[in-house]
Amino acid sequence: MKRLIITTFLACIYSFTSYAGVNVGISGNAGVFVANGEETHPHATAGEVANSYKKIGDAYGEAAYGSVFVEAVLADRLIIGVDYVMDTLESETTESRRSDKTTSATAANVENKVQVDFEDLTTIYAGVMITENAYIKAGVVSVEVITNENLGTGGSYGNTTLDGTAFGIGYNKTMDNGLFVRAEGNYMSFDGTSLTSGDMTVKLKNLDGVTGKLSVGKSF
Repeated sequence: MKRLIITTFLACIYSFTSYAGVNVGISGNAGVFVANGEETHPHATAGEVANSYKKIGDAYGEAAYGSVFVEAVLADRLIIGVDYVMDTLESETTESRRSDKTTSATAANVENKVQVDFEDLTTIYAGVMITENAYIKAGVVSVEVITNENLGTGGSYGNTTLDGTAFGIGYNKTMDNGLFVRAEGNYMSFDGTSLTSGDMTVKLKNLDGVTGKLSVGKSF
């Protein structure tokens, strides 16, 4: 579905070429992301009296990745574009041991390992030049979340899609031959989601990131 949306969007940009300029380029991105989530399980861990537990925590990560973009430029000031990340962003592997209830009187300690890949990070955005070189932009962003888990219970969480918003500010310098360079800062905020494996649930409350971006491209 996402690829259909991107293809349709690019077709719309192509249809603008008779009335507007087109920018194409590549970017290098680097940023810091923070996620807040919780894990719940209806059974108590060993030694606990309660019949459920909830673990809440934050996770931080750094990422560096490349992307490509194409834009339509209207009236020399309005920019409409799409940015696509070619790389797969990989999280670190998280390991935990939990007590898995086997009968009413016994429980077995099991080890859970979870690692997550983020694929097809795509941003569709609109921007406006506020000076000859400076611009601001805002858009919608989505990413496919691929869970690679090894759960002691034998279950799996499955995959999902995260959607969110992005805001940026940048500086663009275009040369006489149409080549341009950019420096840009962005803030991304993804909505939460929930994944379930058997009677265990992992809930992502939020995922936010701040990134810096350097781009080179060509105007036509």
